[in-house]
Amino acid sequence: MRRPDRYQLAQSLKAAAAAALAWAVTGWWLEAPMALMAPWAAVALVQGTVYRSVRTGVELVSMIAAGTLLAAGAAALTGNTMTAMLVALPLAVLLGDWAPVGNQGLYAPTTALFVLAYGSYSLPAVGHRLLETLVGAAVGVVVNALVLPPVHSLEVRRLASALPGDCARLLRRIGEGIDEDYPEARAAEWYESAGELYGVLADLRTARAWSTESIRFNPGHRFRRKGPPVPSDAWDGVWTRVSNRILTLTLTLLEAASERRLLPRPPAGTLTELSTLLTAAAEVCAVEQDVTEHGPGDETAARRHEHLTRAREALARMKRGEPAADPDARASAGSLMADAQALLDDLTPDERRQAGPDPRCLPVRPGHRDTGNT
Repeated sequence: MRRPDRYQLAQSLKAAAAAALAWAVTGWWLEAPMALMAPWAAVALVQGTVYRSVRTGVELVSMIAAGTLLAAGAAALTGNTMTAMLVALPLAVLLGDWAPVGNQGLYAPTTALFVLAYGSYSLPAVGHRLLETLVGAAVGVVVNALVLPPVHSLEVRRLASALPGDCARLLRRIGEGIDEDYPEARAAEWYESAGELYGVLADLRTARAWSTESIRFNPGHRFRRKGPPVPSDAWDGVWTRVSNRILTLTLTLLEAASERRLLPRPPAGTLTELSTLLTAAAEVCAVEQDVTEHGPGDETAARRHEHLTRAREALARMKRGEPAADPDARASAGSLMADAQALLDDLTPDERRQAGPDPRCLPVRPGHRDTGNT
């Protein structure tokens, strides 16, 4: 159990306020005979985004109307509650499963049960029930749109900052842990950590989808406090390639250390220079984390250039090193050099601009996770 964050608390309070307001409008002002439908609909429509509230509202009202009409029609035809249930419920469940309304399909049979259980299926009762549902839906959507409408951009910025930081920490661990006799267990740990980078990438894609959806129909997103621009989708592509390079590199190191593989270890000189290269590349990733959190600047550009230069010098020394006598060892060293060069190319800004626009020069793109994102 985690402590609720600000977003969850805000949405919970908004749902309670929407339910109370819907109850007041239908129960006190309209004097509806069964005001339960209004607060029920209002609570259900305080969703994670305003767009989702509107879309869910259409689906929910459709299913509640269908369940109400099916139950009222079955009761009018049969004149018996049990028989009406046997007629209406299969149709309501089938409709809820068949219609493209997602989880809202459950409201059709649930409403049919309410109508039949309370015996409120006369024409005036059906009209009141539909009116209460419409009022509750409208209250839920309006409250979600006007009271702290959720904008899911902080999660994108947090994950975009976490990814370069995770890469930096992993590259630093590899650089500090490589030696001529590094153990297989250590290489296996590097490889496992490199695979975990894809989890961050998947979370980032999900957060971008939430961010894009939260902008739609949202009247309040322009008034939120702005931070540094959120990197564009092209930025994700760059760090996907960086993660791929790290994974491939750690796999080569693992296979070279494994006794079950015939691939020999690279020469000691190659590993020494690779250690220097990866340590410098880790610092480049750390600079990118600073840029993501605080924006670009001359100082960060100078730091990036310094660390990239040191990494490319180490790569040049790797290439000039004395080749191993064993052809398999040369292949192992060549694979590491190719992966390292590709990694540095992906971390170089010029290469990034070829892959797409510089993400730091783009405005925040309204780019769907539902915690801590307001």
